Amino acid sequence: MKLFFREYGQGQPLIILHGLFGSSDNWLTQAKLFSTTFKVYTVDQRNHGLSPHSEVFDYMSMVDDLCEFFDDHKIFDAFILGHSMGGKTAMNFAISNPTKVKKLVVVDISPRAYDLEHYSIVEGLKAIPINTITSRNEADSILSKYIEEIDTRQFLLKNLQRKSDGRFVWKINLAVISEKLNNIGLDLQVDGNFEKPALFIRGARSNYITDTDWNRITRVFPLAQLETMETGHWVQAEKPQEFADITTRWLNA
Repeated sequence: MKLFFREYGQGQPLIILHGLFGSSDNWLTQAKLFSTTFKVYTVDQRNHGLSPHSEVFDYMSMVDDLCEFFDDHKIFDAFILGHSMGGKTAMNFAISNPTKVKKLVVVDISPRAYDLEHYSIVEGLKAIPINTITSRNEADSILSKYIEEIDTRQFLLKNLQRKSDGRFVWKINLAVISEKLNNIGLDLQVDGNFEKPALFIRGARSNYITDTDWNRITRVFPLAQLETMETGHWVQAEKPQEFADITTRWLNA
């Protein structure tokens, strides 16, 4: 699959993978910070952003997409950074393609299975009558019945796109994401280890990487290091400059 991407800066390639319901647009601020040091590619994973939609939605298909991206852009090795779902994609990719990855950065996700908390999000998004709403405020009013946090609603509603006739469509493939959501909570899909440097960054107010995860992390990623930031799950969005500084220092070390 030919993925949509945005490109910034010059230098060693740094590929950034967003999380579930996200897109390359969410990483504009961070990409500009990184672009002073790296050639940054922010990629829309399948069924997200401006990348193609597909009935197939699982980690190994996203790993295959990334392999094709490397080939198309003649990238032989790169730094890879992934948040949440993007972090799980990045882990699977690094283990199965270790020669393509110089260093790995995983943001607030661990190499284990998760009971996802996203079903209420899907229910709320599906409750929005996409063919008849006339404004984002109308969509937000409906979504607020399912999701209290306004920041989360604003993030999700970035997936709305207005057509030339004034009506809205979803950028995400909501039907397939809803049907295949269990796939995103699965454990790693490849066996083995990644025996190169890996940085795990977690939010102190998030429960996605717990202290009990560390043994599993270091078994799969024996050179792993851990950084904890005073944030929730959206580490890079809550403290973009601190996040970029920590990541850049580690990648350049």
